[in-house]
Amino acid sequence: MDRGPGDQVHAALFPRRRELVLEASLRRRPAELARIVTHEYFHLVWIRLGNPARRQWEAVLLGELAAGARGELGWSAEWRKGLITLADRTARSRRWRLYACESFCDTAAFLYAGIPEHEEFTLRPRFRFARQSWFRTLERHLGGVFRV
Repeated sequence: MDRGPGDQVHAALFPRRRELVLEASLRRRPAELARIVTHEYFHLVWIRLGNPARRQWEAVLLGELAAGARGELGWSAEWRKGLITLADRTARSRRWRLYACESFCDTAAFLYAGIPEHEEFTLRPRFRFARQSWFRTLERHLGGVFRV
């Protein structure tokens, strides 16, 4: 079952309105604020990424799933990952595409927010390294625009 209105969230991005809403308590938790703002920023990157790069990212995820990877680099991707079926992957369903987007944004937050450890970083190191390699290739292709 997909989660919906009423679930706890720390931030909401409204790209068309160019608005980011953050939970007020994040002001007292700068590391968490950095992780969440980075995640939300990368939603904007995802929008502009283009279908070929998105499909490449999906291939990374499919490879992980085929290898039995468990865990994720953030809760927003992890709970979506738990909902994915073979039919979702095969049909590239909305559920699959939302998972791909959230895993991209959570991975970016893991890589660029400057937080080495977090309780939501549950993906095994070998899969983290593969994701980091994919992002580094994307960075080189885009001219290093992700450097913070």
